[in-house]
Amino acid sequence: LARLISRRKDKSWMHTPEALAKHYIAYNAKFLGNTEVEAPKGTEVVKDAVRKLKFQRHIKKSEGQKIPKVELQISIYGVKILDPKTKDVQHNCQLHRISFCADDKTDKRIFTFICKDSESNKHLCYVFDSEKCAEEITLTIGQAFDLAYKKFLESGGKDVETRKQIGGLQKRVRLKCVQMVWLTVCVFFFVQAESISMKLQSTDVFDMVPFSPVTPLVPTKASNGSVCPCLVSAGKDLFGAEPFDPFTCGAADFPPDIQSKLDEMQEGFKMGLTLEGTVFSLDPLDSRC
Repeated sequence: LARLISRRKDKSWMHTPEALAKHYIAYNAKFLGNTEVEAPKGTEVVKDAVRKLKFQRHIKKSEGQKIPKVELQISIYGVKILDPKTKDVQHNCQLHRISFCADDKTDKRIFTFICKDSESNKHLCYVFDSEKCAEEITLTIGQAFDLAYKKFLESGGKDVETRKQIGGLQKRVRLKCVQMVWLTVCVFFFVQAESISMKLQSTDVFDMVPFSPVTPLVPTKASNGSVCPCLVSAGKDLFGAEPFDPFTCGAADFPPDIQSKLDEMQEGFKMGLTLEGTVFSLDPLDSRC
């Protein structure tokens, strides 16, 4: 998190935490589009993206197409890009997937951020043209990221790594248990086979039927009325209760799909969000709203 904000450390956040946690901050902007980039961070990366998308917009403008207007809704749950009239969501960028955000210091209207696509896992650079709010929008995204990261930690995200370590230990313990069970079974049958080979008669000296390894174990009463421990089912303890397993109880275990989401969020927040105010605009757009 220390790498989150590398500039404007002397400035406080612009919005209250409640505004971003319980609601959202809305901005209107023009959407130049998005394009794939090779890296999740870097000024040169967004420079190339801005250059490419501006060139494409100039071509579309010559064909009579206007730059579409969008509404940005920023909260701790992400950055939504909506149609301002229908409110249809065009893009939903989760904050832990946003790795870089910057505004243009020469053209106050241009800002951009890089987000990892949830389906293709490619890094996409989104470029916008806002009415003198580029810097404010950049800081708002930074504040939302900061709050979302803290909320993730408070909700148990800091234990993700611990759960992964426990899961690995659990697998090793189970493997050892299986190996020990098989070893015990093998020794048991070996001893019984040796015993049977030495006793060819059908009964022993007390005229009792000799023990057979295929005979099911049935708990019997001892002389004091208790159950013989060695004949109790292996799945229960001396009192007939299921044995306690510290690795299969508690709230630390999650289904694979939820665990993978938590791991993804942890990695995203661990990477951090880089905010920059830099010069990456070659020339301003011809038309303004």
